[in-house]
Amino acid sequence: MGKIRIRTGRGTGTIEVDDDPTKWSGDQYRKIQEARKKAAANRMVHTGRGTGSRKLGDMPDPKARPSTEGRTRVTGRGTSSRKSRNKGSE
Repeated sequence: MGKIRIRTGRGTGTIEVDDDPTKWSGDQYRKIQEARKKAAANRMVHTGRGTGSRKLGDMPDPKARPSTEGRTRVTGRGTSSRKSRNKGSE
């Protein structure tokens, strides 16, 4: 297990955290989030600037991230481009 650097405070700072899926993002983190949501399905959460509320179990599941592999991705303030390697979520 190693350390990784992540950006904080609107991108102005960095911190080092353990390379652990509970502290990161991606497909593994989605599975962890889904398990947490199921465990707290009866909790009420507020929506719409605090004007509404619903149970956490009634919230819709997030959609899978689509693949953009092979499509053109614009980079460098719109001055260059490259092929995307994003395979989407599992």
